[in-house]
Amino acid sequence: MAIFNKKDDLAQEAVKASKEAISSIISKDMCITGETLFKGKARVDGTIIGNLKGEYLVLSETGRVEGDLELDSLLCHGQVEGNINAKLVTVQSSAVISGRLTATNLTVESGATMNGEVQVSGRKKQNQKRESTKPDLVAEKPKTPEK
Repeated sequence: MAIFNKKDDLAQEAVKASKEAISSIISKDMCITGETLFKGKARVDGTIIGNLKGEYLVLSETGRVEGDLELDSLLCHGQVEGNINAKLVTVQSSAVISGRLTATNLTVESGATMNGEVQVSGRKKQNQKRESTKPDLVAEKPKTPEK
């Protein structure tokens, strides 16, 4: 029996998702207003105004989301104005993201525009553990000569 670490699991999930057929498409001429939920793999070429929850999303270069995204995986070529929370995020060079991005695994291609806070949650926990093992450094007050 093989034991996989979290990175291997995410890599396998990414490969599986990329091979999966797209089950839903929002065309370039469509605009959806309101909360949108989906299962499987979806592609957005149009505009969604509202929050989006689902599994695997491909946001094309013409795609735009104005709202928060909660996903398993995001491949972003388009524009997002809102917060993103996903396990696996790939930001392509044509992407423009404004908002807080929280991911377990993040890849950003050169040329992408990102405005906001970025948090890679898997690494933050490791950094906190490292910081807690460091000794506290206390600066000594310099002694002044007595007169």
